[in-house]
Amino acid sequence: MAIQFNFVSSMLILLLLSISSAVGQGGGGGGGVIDVVAKFGAKADEKTYSSKPLLDAWKEACASTSPAKIVIPKWIYFLTTAYKREGCEKHDYCDSLPINLRFDFLTNAMIQGCKNITFKHLTVSAPGESPNTDGIHIRRSDEVNVLNTEIKTGDDCVSIGDGSKNLVMNGVTCGPGHGINIGSLGLFKNEELVDGVTVKNCTLTNTSNGVRIKSWPGAEPNTCSNIHFENITVTNVSSPIIIDQKYCPWNKCKINVCTYLSKSNISFKNIHDTSALPEAVKIICSSTLPCVKVELANIEITHSGPTGPVVSQCSNVKPKISDKQNPAACFALIVAKPTLIA
Repeated sequence: MAIQFNFVSSMLILLLLSISSAVGQGGGGGGGVIDVVAKFGAKADEKTYSSKPLLDAWKEACASTSPAKIVIPKWIYFLTTAYKREGCEKHDYCDSLPINLRFDFLTNAMIQGCKNITFKHLTVSAPGESPNTDGIHIRRSDEVNVLNTEIKTGDDCVSIGDGSKNLVMNGVTCGPGHGINIGSLGLFKNEELVDGVTVKNCTLTNTSNGVRIKSWPGAEPNTCSNIHFENITVTNVSSPIIIDQKYCPWNKCKINVCTYLSKSNISFKNIHDTSALPEAVKIICSSTLPCVKVELANIEITHSGPTGPVVSQCSNVKPKISDKQNPAACFALIVAKPTLIA
């Protein structure tokens, strides 16, 4: 029996593809080269959706008794559906299947529900004043890697939502934009935990935030843990380091309600360069569930301007502190106020 396909989500993907291939085996005949344009009529006219030709080619390849290659001539195609593979347990070759789908040179894409997927050498660009233009948004996915990628946008360069696990952001260049963000979390019911996010060797320039974890007041019970930011360069960044459990853009929430989203095992290490504003470090945690196991190590951020040198402010947290600290870590404990910008 051939592998079956179920449609599981909708999305719009603009693809600029180099030649891609997939080898399939199954219960039918066929084999050889399967060209989605020549045989199934896919059109690279930047307006016709090519989902059906691609899926038809995929099904034929998987039903083949001999190796088959799907060929997608290099050009721009639109897709409207994603799919998953079922029936794999009935085939003895499934443990060693090749890469089943490869995207090269993505533009304006959202992919959700992934496991073990890597994006590298991407360039994402949108005007700095454009609203709601997250560069990459990841949600409910496991083992996603974003490597050596340049993002310029009017919103979050990278946005990490609930259900994200074992993510690595390495070598991301961000700016303009709102920085690299986990959250916002806790706005909706039945959100899933966030566990295991590493952001390292990244550069943020002229962004409104640097590296940030943000959650809404009144968040339901959940966890955000094992989050690590390391070797980060922030240049003229307005708020370089933030944990904010009272995230409240547009001032439309009940700021004093209890939150039950816990944050633990979070580290900021080797973060340096310049802040556009004096408040370089802001860690605002919940009085209901204070942040635990937070570490600040080798922080060297400067600010020169009429408003004075850099400062840090903290609430409901006692971080572990090591190596150089500029500004002095959590020297001012404050009454948490809502964050009113996105």
